[in-house]
Amino acid sequence: MRVLVTNDDGVHAPGLAEITRALARWAGDGRSGKREHEVVVVAPLANHSGASAAVGTAYEREAISYLRVRIEGAEDVPTYGVDAPPALAVLVGALGGFGPRPDMVVSGINLGVNVGRSVLHSGTVGATLTGAQLGLRGLAVSLRAGFPPEQWSTASTIAVALLPALCAAPPRTVLNLNVPSVPMEELRGVRRARVSTSGIVKRATGGAATHDGDPVQGGIPDEGEVRLTLGTAIPTLGRMDESEDPEDDAALIAAGYASITPIVGVREDTAPDSDEVVRAALAMAHKALGL
Repeated sequence: MRVLVTNDDGVHAPGLAEITRALARWAGDGRSGKREHEVVVVAPLANHSGASAAVGTAYEREAISYLRVRIEGAEDVPTYGVDAPPALAVLVGALGGFGPRPDMVVSGINLGVNVGRSVLHSGTVGATLTGAQLGLRGLAVSLRAGFPPEQWSTASTIAVALLPALCAAPPRTVLNLNVPSVPMEELRGVRRARVSTSGIVKRATGGAATHDGDPVQGGIPDEGEVRLTLGTAIPTLGRMDESEDPEDDAALIAAGYASITPIVGVREDTAPDSDEVVRAALAMAHKALGL
């Protein structure tokens, strides 16, 4: 099994170093002459949090610069920082830029949980979903922020424990793992979770004149700023929406459990309701074009 490691916090982030050291131990020491597994790190040189599966200005350049990096405690793991967001790092790592094609993408450990609607915007998750488009298995790993010192080892221990199941899973399988920042002995358990309603932005105000948060007459000025009311998903998890269910990912993390959620990326919507919408749209388009 060849594992490609990446993240969105950058190649020098402590969470990346922790998961790389854990994966190096999992891969074996190589004393028998051949490691049971291979690990290579291809991660952004800079922070690309919130990048989702963006590849940036890939069409405007013909090459991506990189730098060899050393991770303390995992010096034998080839590690490269690339001038690219995490999704593009996965693409170049999976398509021959840094050796043979991997079987799996492990992304993280992100500082801050990726739960609820923030999953859509997460560069940590976006990297694994990008790998899935190429047929690779994926594991996105995130640790709850705001409770220093960060318990990176709790997240890495659970992540490594999941690998045998993920190795045996069908191609394109992606798991989203979120972990409370507590010592292992304080973790209440690991549960399957639903994607919750938690979001990054709850409200935007200020583009128009307001009174007690409600718009008033006068319109939107030509210049100004819009104030954001941030949700609880990142970087910390605080008060949850009243709509949170105890089995939702945000609720489980707040309750002291690690959560696992299987996720999928972009694919055709084949639901019957969507078929009806498409048929109606085609009929209208044909009528407008005289077809």
